[in-house]
Amino acid sequence: MMGFSPLRNATVMKVPNNNNPKFSLLRKLVALRQSLLKFWNFNSGDWEWLSDKPMPVKGLNRKLWRASVPTLSFYTLLSLSAIISTFGLLANSAATIIGAMIVAPLMGPIIGMAYSLVMGNRRLLKRSALTTVVGVILCIAFSWVIAFPLGLQNFGSEVLGRIRPTLLDLGVALAAGAVGAFAQSRRHVADALPGVAIAVALVPPLSVIGIGLSVADYRIAGGAMLLFVTNLISIVFSGSLVFLVQKYGSVERAKTGLLAGTLSIVILAIPLGLTLRTILIRESVRQEVITLLKRRTLTFSDLRIESVQTQPLRGGVMQIELEVTAKPGTITTTQVQKVRDFLSREFERPIQLKLKVVPAEIFEE
Repeated sequence: MMGFSPLRNATVMKVPNNNNPKFSLLRKLVALRQSLLKFWNFNSGDWEWLSDKPMPVKGLNRKLWRASVPTLSFYTLLSLSAIISTFGLLANSAATIIGAMIVAPLMGPIIGMAYSLVMGNRRLLKRSALTTVVGVILCIAFSWVIAFPLGLQNFGSEVLGRIRPTLLDLGVALAAGAVGAFAQSRRHVADALPGVAIAVALVPPLSVIGIGLSVADYRIAGGAMLLFVTNLISIVFSGSLVFLVQKYGSVERAKTGLLAGTLSIVILAIPLGLTLRTILIRESVRQEVITLLKRRTLTFSDLRIESVQTQPLRGGVMQIELEVTAKPGTITTTQVQKVRDFLSREFERPIQLKLKVVPAEIFEE
């Protein structure tokens, strides 16, 4: 009789081979998952905003309704913002203008307009639009009252920089509208709203309109109005899209508003694009003029060029205004004529050259 051997009848179990590439990859994935979970849980709620959900419709309705109410506090803050902005623009102080942007509460009703379009809430739309229109008129009026008695005719870069909006301003406004809508729909992202106000700068263009009207300069007023309208339409449009993405309202309700917004942005993009193209061409010509004067002329090769401005005139003539620092008597009329003829040959068009020489006195002991 043969004996029973447990080893002979036992089931043989295969032990996983640690050198197997598939097993090694699986082990690394498990370790990575555990590390990510450990990192996620290793905080005191600092990363909670990553999983923050949009506010309920009722809560957002109440929030934007309150932001759009034309209260005395709202118009007081807006009026003070316009006053600060106007003084900052006249003083050419960027810091003061930034302070005015932070104080201004105008972003609230504008975001309310974006929300009301996607929700089909006509009452909120009317209230937001009325609050915005009255606020706009108030800002322009305060700016006019401040600027008119002063009668200033020459303005700094802070004013002039807001009368020629470009496609870049359109892009900033679209992004700011998206951020504003997203921040309003989240409970824990409200801290981003002051940054949005600074980025899009709603009140300073209105102040520039008032300043332009005070001196009857409709070029300044018109350019600033174009900038404000660009900001307003872009914020409402991009804000509506953000609300739709977060499943507020429906495309059916927002269809008319989105079509009108798209058409408006396309129309605005034409003058904004032309302005940007003109600026780029002028900058290219300016750099080329500096290079030619420094490298190809004896008159300006050793002089300090303070500024170069170019302006296209009628008949294909290009006006070039130069400001240089030189000793008295260094540059003669004959030299200026030769430089003008040289630039005309290089650019293959008539050149009108204006040269301003700033006397430089050098004292040596």
